[in-house]
Order: sequence, then structure tokens, then C-alpha cells
Amino acid sequence: MENALGIWGPQAIMMVITASFTVLGMVMLLAAMMMKRRWKPSYMVEFAFIGIMLGLVWYADGLSTTTYRAYQKDLNAEEKMVSGNYDGLGEEAFDRVITVIAFQWGFAFINEEEEISRNALVVKPGETVLLKILSNDVIHGFNIPVAQITAEIDPDDKRELWIRAPDEPGKYLIQCVNYCGVGHSQMKAWLVVTDGEEDNDGESA
Repeated sequence: MENALGIWGPQAIMMVITASFTVLGMVMLLAAMMMKRRWKPSYMVEFAFIGIMLGLVWYADGLSTTTYRAYQKDLNAEEKMVSGNYDGLGEEAFDRVITVIAFQWGFAFINEEEEISRNALVVKPGETVLLKILSNDVIHGFNIPVAQITAEIDPDDKRELWIRAPDEPGKYLIQCVNYCGVGHSQMKAWLVVTDGEEDNDGESA
């Protein structure tokens, strides 16, 4: 659970695949320039290449669909406050207090026991959670679409927000929405809602 997203998330895999095809294409181009005789691939090679390309398109489309559904998902069917700025009630008013450190390019979540979880905010269904968000480098955004909350965090500043966790266990998108460098698109995490039977030391989601 500590690394529910991890460095080998789907977006990172797509970047590796793209880089690999770029290198492969350059190698094949150099090889073609060096060869004395033109190489004519068989139809099977061409069909295999087309199949790989279609597979990558299908995979990338699946990632986009997952993100889109995360934006569209409602936290609760009934209307009630599910998030907002910290209103000064005191930490004891919340079920859980989490410190969030935003950095290029990820999030670290520190609970009350000072246990650190990279890119996974682990909570239980229906919990109210106070988030103390800091940035240690540049301006970052903090967005949880399912909780209808967005914040901008300046370097060396702190924002305090609260959310109510979804009632349904699962993984819900967290992302940076302020451009923060070349790795901005990879700056994602998960709000992981457990079923109440697992603790923070459970297996990765």
C-alpha cells in the first residue's frame, strides 16, 4: 500500500514504450543507411507492427477513460459537504490528520504515527480527513476530483483542507493541476479507501 502508484505507473510505462520505439527507430534508420542492399520485411512483420501499434492505442485509450471516469464519479448520492478549507475546529474534530508533501513529481503522505506512504493516501470509508499540504520546491496543485477539492500550494507555504472519504472502497485519483515541470503529467497519486479490514501496512492496491 505504501507505493500504490509507484514509479511504474501506467503513464511511466507509456513513456518507456515511447522512448524505446524512438531509439529502435533511430537504430533501424542507421542500419538502413549502412546496408548495401534494401531489406524488405515480410507481411507478417508488417502485420505484427500494426498489431503492436493498435495495442498501444487501445492501452492509452484505456488510461484516458479511467482518468475521465474519476472526474465524473460523484462522492455520494445525497447532497452534503464533502470537502472544504479547514475551519479551525481543531484536529480532534477529524478522524485522521495527514501531512501531504508535494514535490517534483509526486506526493508523500505522513500519518499521525509519522509513517510515510508514497503516492497513496490510505483512509477508511466515510472518514473525515484533515490534510496539511506543503510544497518543498515549486508551485503545485492538489486536486481530488471525487472529493470536489482543488488547491494551489506555494513553496514554503501550507494549506489545510478537509475531505470526507468515499463510502465505497477503491482507488480514487489525486493529481497536480498546476504545471510544475517536465514530469507534471506523471504527478498523480491515489486516495485509497480500504474496506476497514486492512491497515496502512496492507498489500499494494
